[in-house]
Amino acid sequence: MSKIAVITGANRGLGRNTALRLAEDGVDVILTYRSNADEAQEVVDELTKLGRTAVAFRLDVGDLAAHEAFVDEVRGALADRWGRDTFDYLVNNAGTGVYASIADTTVEQFDSLLGVHLRGPFFLTQRLIPLLADGGRVLNLSTGLARFTSPGYAAYAAMKGAVEVFTRYLAQELGPRGITVNTLAPGVIATDFAGGAVRDNPGLQEMLSQRIALGRVGRPEDIGTVAASLLSDRSGWITGQRIEASGGQDL
Repeated sequence: MSKIAVITGANRGLGRNTALRLAEDGVDVILTYRSNADEAQEVVDELTKLGRTAVAFRLDVGDLAAHEAFVDEVRGALADRWGRDTFDYLVNNAGTGVYASIADTTVEQFDSLLGVHLRGPFFLTQRLIPLLADGGRVLNLSTGLARFTSPGYAAYAAMKGAVEVFTRYLAQELGPRGITVNTLAPGVIATDFAGGAVRDNPGLQEMLSQRIALGRVGRPEDIGTVAASLLSDRSGWITGQRIEASGGQDL
């Protein structure tokens, strides 16, 4: 029986790459997107070409009122497409960034980050726990910025720091069911995050590479591969941990 992963924000970037890496390992995928249905369908098509079953649902993780309908969609998909009432892996990946100094951060920006990165994943996970199979996996995405600092990301990093604490508590609570819960904290990655600021700026990449032991910024596949490894049976004795995949940034 194939494993099934629920991945939020998997229409692009790290979520998309995680879905592809899992598919290569024989995992089927339920993915979410917030607004770009065409991107999501492209990912579904890619996963299908890899021989996997995949479905995409729209979800704004920060909209708590939308969670109940999404969980119903997941429950229906599990029954209709897989003949199951549980899934195996939950990857809380969906996110957005705000660049602002502490002095300039608005309440609206702070609340938006809070909803998408902390309140949303907390309560979405709460609703999905009954559908998560015993022996399953939860992987929460954080950031290297929760360890090292970069001006302009205080609010974003603070949310991710809270996610790391949530991870440890969730690992403790779900441990009796054999479910592992870990945090994956990427360093600088060349994606479309923050409008592709790193991906589209070779000069910035070169500057940042000087702070990274392996001498380059990360690529989406660097994170997708680690995520797939942490979700596999080979990592079943790792739980409640923060794993940073940054190439040795700011050591």
